Amino acid sequence: MKFSNKVYDALKWIAQYLLPAAGALYLALAKIWGLPYGEEIIGTISAIDVFLGVLLGISSASYNKGFKTFNVPVEALRGVGTVTFTVNPEDLPPLAEEVKE
Repeated sequence: MKFSNKVYDALKWIAQYLLPAAGALYLALAKIWGLPYGEEIIGTISAIDVFLGVLLGISSASYNKGFKTFNVPVEALRGVGTVTFTVNPEDLPPLAEEVKE
């Protein structure tokens, strides 16, 4: 299972920031204001967050399968006949003229 970069980034933001923050907020407010089901709601949010993290991990592993990363100084490539790079267009930043301020 592979997500597009846009979907992956959105889900990662939700898993890393939104769900933990929402859970912490509700738990704190539940304690302060006596809101119902504080532990149940935070437990549910945590379970959803863990599940989303697993999906993102599977997607990341699937995406990286077959890619090999080499950290080689440029000088070490001297004398090598050909070096080929594969670039995924989805991973490229926008061109300067496409950047809007």
